Amino acid sequence: TMMKLLLCSLSVLILTISPAFAEITMENTEYSGWPNCVRISNGSMELIATTDVGPRILYLAHVGGENLFWESEDQKGKTGGEDWRIYGGHRLWHAPEVKPRTYAPDNEGVQLDWDGEKLTLTQQREEWTAIQKEIEITLMDGANRAKVVHRIGNHNMWRIELAPWAITVMRGGGYAILPRTPFGEHGENLLPAQTVSLWRYTNMADPRFTWGEKFIRVRTDAELKEAQKIGILNTEGWAAYVLGDEILLKQFEYREEVKYPDMNANTEVYTSGNMLELETLGPLTSLDRGKTVEWVEYWTLLRDHVPDDDTGIESFFAPYVQMKEGNTQ
Repeated sequence: TMMKLLLCSLSVLILTISPAFAEITMENTEYSGWPNCVRISNGSMELIATTDVGPRILYLAHVGGENLFWESEDQKGKTGGEDWRIYGGHRLWHAPEVKPRTYAPDNEGVQLDWDGEKLTLTQQREEWTAIQKEIEITLMDGANRAKVVHRIGNHNMWRIELAPWAITVMRGGGYAILPRTPFGEHGENLLPAQTVSLWRYTNMADPRFTWGEKFIRVRTDAELKEAQKIGILNTEGWAAYVLGDEILLKQFEYREEVKYPDMNANTEVYTSGNMLELETLGPLTSLDRGKTVEWVEYWTLLRDHVPDDDTGIESFFAPYVQMKEGNTQ
């Protein structure tokens, strides 16, 4: 309703312009078998990252809440070795996906830097690829919002082409929301406005997909182990995961003039059983030796009820997706 939209807009305005009311803190901690982890919090939301492997963000929640990220139970606390492990949580890859390059293991320790505002996790240069990955996290004072910067550096002797690929593995029981390009009338819109990428194993008749007028939804199902994946050219610059009354909203920059991987997809969803990967991809970049490319996501953590219809979903997210980059500072 209009009243609910106005109230949501007011709450977002308060969220984005209120002065800081909670100190951003960092503390050392053990988590899921990894002894060398750090927790950062702004009093509203908290994240845990490890320095034992990675770079990886293992935990995201409202303060005192349950982790929204999926974790691999049989890989907790493991380090070392040459086999790639999913571990869970949030990771940084480089696209297009190909073996063995994409699956270079991140099983070694990372360097941590904390300047009182930003937490930076920098891996050693990957032996197989001569790529170096870095994730930088900044929490907004007193609000459920974070800026997550992903960096990929090229330490090869030659130029390479890649795209930064931010992958967030969500705990099962919920569903992802991908926005379609806004609807337009036939006769006035003669050219296609959005691409959908399908993999050879994608089954469009799978019940986990809901193909709506305004949104595509992909839900998890613990009983369905068959992998499903789709990608879209996301012109709206956001995607979300809903788990009960917990919501993670991811926002990023869409650029019309660039080319994205995977048949021009900048947002992808993969699910198998009781987990779901909510993924965003930056533009394909020709990266010279010694150069670095950045890809930025903005995370907003919400606690509310999301309506089950397209119109309700649109009204719910409208106030939040209007928040701009500057609101994270």
